[in-house]
Amino acid sequence: MNEFFGSVWWLLVALGVLVTFHEYGHFWVARRFGVKVLRFSVGFGKPLWTWLGKDGTEYVIAAIPLGGYVRMLDEREGDVAPNELAQAFNRKPVLQRMAIAIAGPLANLLLAFGLLWAMLVIGRPDYAPVVGHAQGIAASADLQPGDVITEVGDRATPTWSELGIALSIAALDHKPVTLGVRKPDGQETTRVLALQNLPAGRDETRALIDIGLIPRHLLLPAVVGSIREGSPAWGVLAEGDRITAIDAQPVASFEDIAPLVTRLGEDGGHGMVEVERDGQRLALPLAPQRFTDDSGHSRWILGITAADAAEEAPHDAVLRLGALAAIPAATRETLFQSRQIVEMIARAFRGRVAVENTVSGPLTIARAANDFAARGPAWFLEFLALLSVSLGLLNLLPIPVLDGGHLLYYLIELVAGRPLGDRAQAVGQYVGLALIAGLMGLAFYNDILHLVS
Repeated sequence: MNEFFGSVWWLLVALGVLVTFHEYGHFWVARRFGVKVLRFSVGFGKPLWTWLGKDGTEYVIAAIPLGGYVRMLDEREGDVAPNELAQAFNRKPVLQRMAIAIAGPLANLLLAFGLLWAMLVIGRPDYAPVVGHAQGIAASADLQPGDVITEVGDRATPTWSELGIALSIAALDHKPVTLGVRKPDGQETTRVLALQNLPAGRDETRALIDIGLIPRHLLLPAVVGSIREGSPAWGVLAEGDRITAIDAQPVASFEDIAPLVTRLGEDGGHGMVEVERDGQRLALPLAPQRFTDDSGHSRWILGITAADAAEEAPHDAVLRLGALAAIPAATRETLFQSRQIVEMIARAFRGRVAVENTVSGPLTIARAANDFAARGPAWFLEFLALLSVSLGLLNLLPIPVLDGGHLLYYLIELVAGRPLGDRAQAVGQYVGLALIAGLMGLAFYNDILHLVS
């Protein structure tokens, strides 16, 4: 239940901040051009709180916090006193009306820059981009445990989060990508991941798993969790044993065990397994056994499973910059996020990415908001920045009722020399409402799908 209330709370905080900035962008530019603003509302529906400002604007917080609006004086929406005609929105030049319409999305992009700058100055705790275990495509690229991946393509990856994002994006295009790698001895080199070999129809959210890349901080400790009765380890190893070496080869994590057991089996099958048990170091003789599963796949086994990790590994990296250095970095990150959202929408239209992984609704956003808030203020600031960029760019889609739809109308007016007819605008509004309703339905469907899965 705490997670539920936490999700609701952080969703309200996120939407409150983003919507307020978006609408304030419209409000500020409208006032600069002399337009009278009648109401500034955060949320829709029944007003919960109302305040009349000295500027004559009614400020409102409404019951449904899924958006907001700025209502301006406009002859198309009611009678306007003759002495206020100059302050009516519809009387302003088309370029001014376009500037007012685009001000909301631009305010979101400016907010995203500010949030990312603050995140970089505060410092976001994270994990170093160090390879813990490589298999499949990652192993074919000769990535080794201890390798630090410094770049994916032309994008620097100072932490594992940046690495995960960069590889997930690169995997969408199924094309080879070059990695910058720093070896444990400090040598700089490059590796090429053959992402064209990724399976078709895969789940885009499992990119790192499909690539075969396991980070160092997610490695399981080489501690025995359970032992299968009748297996080679039965009666020899004990639950809680920490395996330190197999046949004189050191073991750092549970993932190291399988290849060493395979090598031991293929070399004759008899060797020594070194363990720590109750503070003592023991060397125990073991012979792996060849096991064939139901699918016919054969492998060498000891018959043990890993113990669950006691707790999350402590962070070993921080993404932090000075106040001045954070300015260009925040600018680059805002542009990067903007470009990726546009490209993701384009991929969805081309069928290159599943729609359920592109459109998310309030339930998914609420759960994500709670998760990021639990990680700390820097993580939540980055989450807000991504949401702000998304809100700004989605509002620029040329759909009537969105800012992009209004811009489309004004562009037609600018080219044609006269406004679009009332009937055409009305039809556009109905089409826009239908599209928005469809998108909201898809978003809620995806939310439910994610919850069920």
